[in-house]
Amino acid sequence: MKVFVTGVAGQLGHDVINELHKRGIETVGSDIHDIYSGIQDGSFVTESEYRKMDITDLSEVDAVLSEVNPDAVIHCAAWTAVDLAEDEDKREKVFAINVNGTKNIAKICKKIDAKMMYISTDYVFNGQGTKAWDPDCKEYAPLNVYGETKLGGEHAVSSILSRYFIVRIAWVFGLNGKNFIKTMLSVGKTHPEVRVVNDQIGTPTYTLDLSRLLADMIETDKYGYYHATNEGGFISWYDFTCEIYRQAGMDTIVHPVTTAEYGISKAARPFNSRLDKSKLKENGFEPLPDWKDALNRYLHEIGEIR
Repeated sequence: MKVFVTGVAGQLGHDVINELHKRGIETVGSDIHDIYSGIQDGSFVTESEYRKMDITDLSEVDAVLSEVNPDAVIHCAAWTAVDLAEDEDKREKVFAINVNGTKNIAKICKKIDAKMMYISTDYVFNGQGTKAWDPDCKEYAPLNVYGETKLGGEHAVSSILSRYFIVRIAWVFGLNGKNFIKTMLSVGKTHPEVRVVNDQIGTPTYTLDLSRLLADMIETDKYGYYHATNEGGFISWYDFTCEIYRQAGMDTIVHPVTTAEYGISKAARPFNSRLDKSKLKENGFEPLPDWKDALNRYLHEIGEIR
């Protein structure tokens, strides 16, 4: 089996291609840069071929994927700067990447008869209520441009292909790039007190754990919509921050505030990011480990716990 992975310079793509390689699966990674530009300590799979590819250019996508001719494509590349996506001068680019770029990949997957996995987000829903979102729920109502474009990508994949996985994730953290944990550790080292919202509820997702699940899935034909985060129940960003500082041995004081008290960001954020993951077990996939365990392993990995 040969798997082509987009966005390998990002948090998830980096872990996905490394996980596939560990399993002896032939891999080819791609991103927008001329050469790999992620972690520079040699942790990228050097044995894997790297191909520069601009997903917004259909002819380039066609040329690269047709030449590589993979059995499957795991599409991790995306515009993920949620607030920046709201800027008027950025919207066209966000749509070009998240919607048209995804459509280009789906078109060529159909041409070369490759199955496709598309990584999406809870932001396709309206973020209201307290019930966990079902993966097959069609009550879409994105709150912001990012969510709107990721939903557009979902529609592109499902309308073009029959062999596809759409996997929605939330609250992602990994080694390669910026994330909430790194931000809170940095802030906590320079400020004795921090304010964190306690009315946005969800569950963190460690890319290392997620990559193992995605690798399991791509080797099957159990297509459809899935939700995937770590186990351990639903928490707030406040709860998450408290546990980050506790495990890291930091005495930074955390004050819980509402989203309204914290201040309005450019992009509206969902209050309810609860994702129903029961479909994973129903289809024989192993759920991700508890988020506290994932956090502990991550803090060790980045050197915050010795």
